[in-house]
Amino acid sequence: MAEDFYKTLGVKRNASPEEIQKAYRKLARKYHPDLNQDDDSAKVRFQAVQRAYEVLNDPNKRELYDRYGSSFESMGGGGPQAGAWRTYAPGGGTEDFDFSQLFGERFGQGAAGGFADIFRQFTGGAAPRSAERSHRGTDIQHALQVPFVTAVQGGEARLSVHRANGRQETITVKIPPGVADGNTIRLRGQGEPGPRGGAAGDILVTVRVEPHPYFVRQGQDLELKVPVTLTEAVLGAKVEVPTPKGTITLKIPPGTSSGRRLRVKGHGLPGRRGEVGDLYAVVQIALPARLDPHAVELLQRTDWGSGEAIRADLKW
Repeated sequence: MAEDFYKTLGVKRNASPEEIQKAYRKLARKYHPDLNQDDDSAKVRFQAVQRAYEVLNDPNKRELYDRYGSSFESMGGGGPQAGAWRTYAPGGGTEDFDFSQLFGERFGQGAAGGFADIFRQFTGGAAPRSAERSHRGTDIQHALQVPFVTAVQGGEARLSVHRANGRQETITVKIPPGVADGNTIRLRGQGEPGPRGGAAGDILVTVRVEPHPYFVRQGQDLELKVPVTLTEAVLGAKVEVPTPKGTITLKIPPGTSSGRRLRVKGHGLPGRRGEVGDLYAVVQIALPARLDPHAVELLQRTDWGSGEAIRADLKW
């Protein structure tokens, strides 16, 4: 007896796409082989759920299934398939007729002595296509955490994949330079194999980038807080700063205030079109925890301007 896909998912025949997706997610979690390693029947049930969802989640396949039942695949693709031949109806026009409805499922499957051989004799060797259409395998969703430096410069990461059959596999994933947190990397053809010889699905890897203790990403730009002494900020200086391309010498102009952003062009992250962002060094004046009496006296004698005048523009 043919399987009832609606019964497999536990939904009514008039169920909405949202209801079908909800039922599928619930059953897929319940019967997933990773959660039922000691239950062989769970694997069979999981595959049945996958198959039912594959058909009912596709509007075209669902329409054919509702119309023809388990033999819907011989009608798929918008035209006659295995055993389905186009005949001319009285009064003009055409209609599709499925010979498998009369002669059984053996028609058109290429078995020796089958009806496909008879029609091959009349069509010069052209036999009807196989009744079993190829279907694409299921995609696998996976999250992968990568270090901040790897996300900026690119590299490789290892991914552990749990297959539907319970097998565990380790895959090497290439991380493109400049990948952002939340981006998806598609590994084509490395998902679940397709039923009946169909193409394999893909692995969709969602990248999660670990935070960096010093660098902050702003689009394709990088921001780095650079501590300088009061003397360096007042008199100016040259300080060494790390960047993705290596250490550079950054010039601190005399009279630099804390919070000033100094742009280092072309030392950010690469974009998809080959453009590169910038690095912004944010100056942070680091004061010593203690000042000797001479330094205190010198600061008191120095005219730094009026603090009240500097803060005059502050308003709520």
